[in-house]
Amino acid sequence: MFKNIGIYVRQKSNQGIDADAMDSMIDFLSTKDIKLFIDESSDYLSKHTETVTHEKFVKIVDLIIVFGGDGTLLNSARKYLDYEIPILGINMGNVGFLTDIKVDNFEQSLSEILNGNYIIEDRKLVSAKFNDVHMYGLNEIVIHSGSYAQLMRYQLTVNNRIVYEQRSDGLIIATPTGSTAYALSAGGPIIHPSLDVWTILPMLPQSLSSRPFVISSEEKVDIKLFEGPNEKAQICVDGQNDIDLPYGVDISISKMEKTLKLVHPNDNDFFEACREKLGWSLNISK
Repeated sequence: MFKNIGIYVRQKSNQGIDADAMDSMIDFLSTKDIKLFIDESSDYLSKHTETVTHEKFVKIVDLIIVFGGDGTLLNSARKYLDYEIPILGINMGNVGFLTDIKVDNFEQSLSEILNGNYIIEDRKLVSAKFNDVHMYGLNEIVIHSGSYAQLMRYQLTVNNRIVYEQRSDGLIIATPTGSTAYALSAGGPIIHPSLDVWTILPMLPQSLSSRPFVISSEEKVDIKLFEGPNEKAQICVDGQNDIDLPYGVDISISKMEKTLKLVHPNDNDFFEACREKLGWSLNISK
């Protein structure tokens, strides 16, 4: 069971976080037989937590509790991925597919988890390599022209076989986790997180017959960029900052060996999350 717990809160003075609710939850955790630690890079302070160096933080904590939305959890995942520390998300944001514990049932859910009633789920990550650059994301890799409503031309190959050469605003390679994020907004399918697959999704393609498709993440995927409206295209992972991408370069897409370890209550239900977050009705007569 977890004994040394790290607290992670969205930075920039915890903007958007309900400070009273946050303090109340930390107060509750302090009554448990655990120790609470804060990475010194955080600006959240509490009398119940001990602030330690980053090096000590990653060595001592056996669970990180993230307070915020899915974006905050993604930030924590990038920061602590190499240390393989399980992460538990408390939803203080909007949609929250990854941060699945609600503030109003925090005490019950945390009590169950601290008593050993939890599951750990391994979420796969997708990696992109070109030249000497290596990027990875939990949700998706997005390659785009860098200009609104202007197309770039590229070629997609899977296992050294050409799938297509086409023009579109860009291309999304999404994990099952990302299937409920940006790829969903772009018209992609919802993929259960237990599946080890990617969705390949063209963004506003010129060809009307171009459609998303799903492949195993074990496949070898390469993208070659030919031309576009600007001097360079751009690449982005998980909605982070765009990076310039030269034309003529080959981008290799692969699965990361490391996984993100997410902690859930035993009764966690992906489809319940879909019903709640996406407004799926249980009664079609209403």
